[in-house]
Amino acid sequence: MKSCQYYFAPHSPWAYLGHERFVAMCRRHGVAIDLRPLDLSKVFPASGGLPLAKRAPQRQAYRLTELARWSDFLGVPLKVQPTFFPVSPDAAAKLIVAARLGNGVDTALALSHAIMHALWADDKNIGDEATLVAIANGCGLDGAQLLKAAQTASVQAEYDRNTDEGMAGSVFGSPWYVYEGESFWGQDRLDFFERAISR
Repeated sequence: MKSCQYYFAPHSPWAYLGHERFVAMCRRHGVAIDLRPLDLSKVFPASGGLPLAKRAPQRQAYRLTELARWSDFLGVPLKVQPTFFPVSPDAAAKLIVAARLGNGVDTALALSHAIMHALWADDKNIGDEATLVAIANGCGLDGAQLLKAAQTASVQAEYDRNTDEGMAGSVFGSPWYVYEGESFWGQDRLDFFERAISR
């Protein structure tokens, strides 16, 4: 079966905007998703990127314009300046890793969307453990148990491995899709991605 590596950070609005389209494309074309949440706080310094707060004001302003445009164009609800952003994504990312390891990729993909939707549409704090437990419960999982699993050394090791392998593969942003050695950065490249998986 064909496979795509999916690198993303759960606090990325661009990953949120592309997530459901990406998953639907892969299912349409029989492509398995290799889900790899990674740590952008390590990726950015290694690749010359800057966290949002350190970017020039004109770049920050244009980002808000683009988010509003894409939200409107795709019909995906998004609050361009949510209350709880910037936020540490680590606990959410590790919850997703734990779900993938314990419950499989499809469950982890659904949880990923629920977490991103909570931040970008529902204005929830995904850095808060109680919020994460509630989101996981809403996905039919045992949120408290999953949170415990997310705090284990094996999940941390997987999160670190995703980050290290992403950087070794020249990943420098989120979302990032790798199909048969070809990289696609950003949800605005999904049309190119679909052409590639259709070939």
